[in-house]
Amino acid sequence: MAVTGLLLIAFLLMHMFGNLKMFIGEEAFNHYAEWLKGLSEDGGILYPILPAGWFIWIFRVVLLAAVVLHIYSAAKLWRRAEAASPSTYEAKRKLAQTYSARTMRWGGIILAGLLIFHLAQFTVHAALTNGSFASTYQSSAYKMVVGEFSQWWMVLVYAIWMVAVCMHIRHGFWSAFATLGANTSPRAKVILDACAWAIALVLFIGFMMMPVAVLFGWIHF
Repeated sequence: MAVTGLLLIAFLLMHMFGNLKMFIGEEAFNHYAEWLKGLSEDGGILYPILPAGWFIWIFRVVLLAAVVLHIYSAAKLWRRAEAASPSTYEAKRKLAQTYSARTMRWGGIILAGLLIFHLAQFTVHAALTNGSFASTYQSSAYKMVVGEFSQWWMVLVYAIWMVAVCMHIRHGFWSAFATLGANTSPRAKVILDACAWAIALVLFIGFMMMPVAVLFGWIHF
């Protein structure tokens, strides 16, 4: 659970960095999208170490394995927790005090559902919502993103999703390092708390900058 969670956080940081290339312009963002897929003129990422186009598929397999293992670990730990929970009212205690901690399980399920929609929208292109930009989607990843986030309600949905993601990450980041042995003293706990909040805030701000900029016309065709 801890290792796959940290791997997914690293992916989100990388994904956030890629999204920010929207601020550089259409050519830069489209080149980045093609470079990841091995479709750029230079052969793409890790070419010629890997044949053009191989990296994205290896990356997707590793990421899918991390997600599956993370969900499996969560389900297994959930079953263990339920089996170990006392059945009498007098014996029950609330051990998790923060909202993030109390909602980790159901929050993870909700996030998984929203992730499927996000992939169907921007990766598979089967759930695009702005039909007026349909003719531009295939020719430009930049225009596809602008088209989707030019809708206020889509930015709102994305913001709500990112709040849920970052709440999950805030508690998950702390829990992962605690599981791996970093929570060794009160001072270490304070440092872990601060780092968890910092990562969550950086991801929220970093992911929301681009959609908000599109919505207000700061990023446009």
